[in-house]
Amino acid sequence: MAWRLFFRKPLLNPNTPKPLSFSTSFLITKIPKKHRPKRPKPESPRTRPVQPDSTRIPYFESLLQRDAAFRFVTKSKEFLSKQPEQVLRLDDAGKLYHELGFPRGRKVSRFIANHPLLFTTYRHSDGKMWVGFTDFMEELLQEERSIMDAMEADRVTKVRKLLMMAKDKRIPLSKIYHTRLLFGIPENFRDRVEKYPDYFRIVVENDGKRVLKLVNWDSKLAVSELEREFMVDEDKVKKAFKFPVKYGKDLGLEEGDMRKLNLLNTLPLVSPYSDGWKLDLWGLEAEKYRVGVIHEFLSLTLEKRASIHHIVEFKEEFSLTRQTYQMLKKQPKTFYLAGTEMNWAVFLKDGYDENGDLISKDPQVVFNEKLYKYAQMKGGEFSSLGVKK
Repeated sequence: MAWRLFFRKPLLNPNTPKPLSFSTSFLITKIPKKHRPKRPKPESPRTRPVQPDSTRIPYFESLLQRDAAFRFVTKSKEFLSKQPEQVLRLDDAGKLYHELGFPRGRKVSRFIANHPLLFTTYRHSDGKMWVGFTDFMEELLQEERSIMDAMEADRVTKVRKLLMMAKDKRIPLSKIYHTRLLFGIPENFRDRVEKYPDYFRIVVENDGKRVLKLVNWDSKLAVSELEREFMVDEDKVKKAFKFPVKYGKDLGLEEGDMRKLNLLNTLPLVSPYSDGWKLDLWGLEAEKYRVGVIHEFLSLTLEKRASIHHIVEFKEEFSLTRQTYQMLKKQPKTFYLAGTEMNWAVFLKDGYDENGDLISKDPQVVFNEKLYKYAQMKGGEFSSLGVKK
């Protein structure tokens, strides 16, 4: 029994002080926020791409990225060109982030410094810093004005065709002005309208809105691009669109029969120069009419593409609905939608070759590409052009 006595627990002395208890509240029991795995942000129409990876065409998407990269160059060129003496106080320029195309809260001087071949700053006699064009940019602007003058007849034809497609053969001047760069229309086109009284004239409506109205209908111009293509390559146009027939599976149609049935439903197309706005808004013929209008609208643009903002601008004139996005997505052989679901652009596929280059480049497009090239040049590259700032 001796082993029991040896291993017996000692008796506790009631007078022995108890060990102190410590708080553990000071210990870090949670992972610091900076070390936590980031939760993926929920997708929204603002950020969700239109095209999944499997159907994305990189060169179309890259054109939108190019537009964003040169937004400051494009918008600043337009804004400064309309200012007295084509200059602007630097302090004022810093507040015009929307007009000049740079993000709010950023310093405009940084964007000016990114394009030293085009923009420059200087201190005026009043002691203030001002921003304006370089001498080289002034020469480029003169070249652009010469292009505008040389292409005036073509731009007049574009405007006439737009008016002929419009519901009441009239379009507010403000809408044409807002989309003028899309068609290469000069900034002072409102002053040039008076030179063509046989084509169109300006009328003032009761609410004071100035509207451009078609004077004479020209049947020679009322031929769409699709109709011209149909005369050259009928099979190509037949495959351009698809308006499938809804039918039950009980019919047991073979693929060839389905194709013939769908073709009967697709053809004939409805001319964008017809009175398609009178058709039943949700009928098949009305949808074919709206598809034809968008196709003709894009064929008139310089780069065979337009953004949602450009298209919505003419929704009343072209009888477009809120279903335009879904309508275009159903025609992937002809249209390509790029960007995000909230801010998308539509491309006319036939206007581009397999490398993503425009098949036919307008002189204004050639000028714009040259301007973008100069916008990327830095100080050390001036000498290769023989340019003095």
